[in-house]
Amino acid sequence: MEALTIHTGRVIPLDRANVDTDQIIPKQFLKRIERTGFGQYLFYNWRFDSQGNPNPDFVLNRDDYKTGSILLARTNFGCGSSREHAPWSLLDYGIRVVIAPSFADIFYNNCFKNGILPVRLPETQVDALFQRINQGKSQTLTVDLEKCLVKDDSDFEVDFEVEPYRRHCLLNGLDDIAITLQSDETISTYEAKLPGYYSLQSVERT
Repeated sequence: MEALTIHTGRVIPLDRANVDTDQIIPKQFLKRIERTGFGQYLFYNWRFDSQGNPNPDFVLNRDDYKTGSILLARTNFGCGSSREHAPWSLLDYGIRVVIAPSFADIFYNNCFKNGILPVRLPETQVDALFQRINQGKSQTLTVDLEKCLVKDDSDFEVDFEVEPYRRHCLLNGLDDIAITLQSDETISTYEAKLPGYYSLQSVERT
């Protein structure tokens, strides 16, 4: 998993609340067996019409935001089913940070496990960011996980909170497998003892 310490990127303003995982990545695209390749289907039903033509009114189809890597959304982002494909599609598109007032719990957890930083900010601060973007400000943000700070290049700056363990894992690029491998020597030592242990138990029973 790629570590995230300080990320600067273009902001994609998705001014919608209760965005669920089926809207993030529709169910018909969940047949892939790899974690990659889902970015092309991100927000598919909003990005394209029934004939597959780009919807010019949707934010990701606007030239200003096509290369964005920070998603700004409203409350309860990532609700719905627990599919891990939702953060996979965001990451594959190029989004490393999602800012919202609140997230669904399972989606929030899955983000950290896949190298995405979900930032919870007070609704007033999210409102302020949407307003600033509409005014041509805060088009680019810097999200500093080391200092737990979100700022633009002028006068917007706000701190945020992240659980220490999740912060440590994302700063160091540690997913569940990498964390387990940190104890590889201990695990190997334990496993090396198992054959003798079971052999001894067999002898004692006879």
